[in-house]
Amino acid sequence: MADLTLSSSPSPRGDAPKESSARPTLKARVSPAGDHAPVNRTAGAIVGVVSVVALALAVFLSSPSATTAQEGATVPGASSVTATGHTTRVAVGVEGMSFTPNHIEVPIGDRLIVDFTNSGDQRHDLVFESGVTSGSLATGETKELDLGIVSGDMEGWCSLPGHRQAGMTIHVQAVGASSPGSSSTPAPSTHSHDHGHGASSGPASPTELTDYAATIDARDPVLPPATNETERHYTFTVTEQTARVTDSLTRETWTFNGDAPGPILRGHVGDTFHITLVNNGTMSHSLDFHAGLVAPDNVMRSIEPGQSLDYTFVAKNAGIWLYHCSTAPMSMHIANGMFGAVIIDPTDLDGVDREYVMIASELYLGGDGQSADASLLSALQPNAMAFNGVPFQYKAHPIEVKTGERVRVWVMDAGPNLATTFHVVGTQFDTVWREGAYVIRGGGSGGGWGQVLALGAAEGGFVEFTPVEAGHYSFVNHALSLAEKGQVGVFEVSD
Repeated sequence: MADLTLSSSPSPRGDAPKESSARPTLKARVSPAGDHAPVNRTAGAIVGVVSVVALALAVFLSSPSATTAQEGATVPGASSVTATGHTTRVAVGVEGMSFTPNHIEVPIGDRLIVDFTNSGDQRHDLVFESGVTSGSLATGETKELDLGIVSGDMEGWCSLPGHRQAGMTIHVQAVGASSPGSSSTPAPSTHSHDHGHGASSGPASPTELTDYAATIDARDPVLPPATNETERHYTFTVTEQTARVTDSLTRETWTFNGDAPGPILRGHVGDTFHITLVNNGTMSHSLDFHAGLVAPDNVMRSIEPGQSLDYTFVAKNAGIWLYHCSTAPMSMHIANGMFGAVIIDPTDLDGVDREYVMIASELYLGGDGQSADASLLSALQPNAMAFNGVPFQYKAHPIEVKTGERVRVWVMDAGPNLATTFHVVGTQFDTVWREGAYVIRGGGSGGGWGQVLALGAAEGGFVEFTPVEAGHYSFVNHALSLAEKGQVGVFEVSD
């Protein structure tokens, strides 16, 4: 019985207080900056008005057709306010994925200067809707931001992908304003990684994804056997690039060694893995190997562009183990391609005729050339799905198998969010191994066999089966709406 509506035949080709778990709003009520006592506000206002009037007169005399300046300095696009002559200065830092403070109260008419220090553990920026930006700052770097005369409330945020959605926002409240509201229309950030989603071209259709998959070579799903060495050395180089999704849509990807998923590693229980991580990207990145039993503090720390670190672990237990970038927000780094698997063979692994690996993942496609759409990501609404990084690639390029051959498929759910229930249409699994143990081996007690390998995000295992008749055997995520977005392929079985 075919249980998928898709065709089973291939298609054509500053130090701040620690935040609580409830993340309270952190406010800063600020006073005028400077080492001297505050000047009288009325006197300051008079000085401000005189200065502006003088400036307006000079402009008019030099160009009679020029528009006369309004009384009082203002933020562009905002209603006129009178400058007080005072400067408010406030220090802003980073703690986790929050600005500290994240709420600033400033008297209306004051000039606001923000001393932004990236006190976090990875690269950040601070962008205000007026267009003022710090640019991307490494940990420990400081930038002075002059926001001019405050004439109304305004918002700021970190523009690195996913950081704003993860909570990195800051609100400036103009104290004494006649009505609440923002001082201006939000302006796009100048940061190269600020990707608005209003211009998104929308998700690619299954037909477009399949047609494109037919024009490229599929990633080889064959899993080579583990070699015999016990000391294993690898270099993982982080790169950021644009990858094509369809003939008319690209996306920004962040990868280990230029591909998503990254290298698939394999070894035996007791092997030592030596990984050198090199960050050739433009932002902070890191690594987390689920296959290792190591304290995260050092080896999983985020490193800056141009830096490297050494990550060593001993594979003490069997499994198919996820690895991924652990820089916050992790969901964004995984969704942009920073994931892979390490397979450590069980000590009692049987021989098979063919062995494959399938890494299930989700795509949150935004506009052309953009990184993952953070709003779709936070809503758990992928608009495409994939095995081994490319939607529908094994439907466009079926995997060839012979009748009577014993097949093992290792499956890892890289997520970052949703479950995978791996199923092969037209056959059953006499062996199911999941998360370190055999669920069924050689047929269950009482003659029971399996139909799916059910995995949550970051879980893995393998199934074994033997096709007995020639034909086209679709393999799918049996959460079928997800299969129909790209998590589907075909085993083409011949005699």
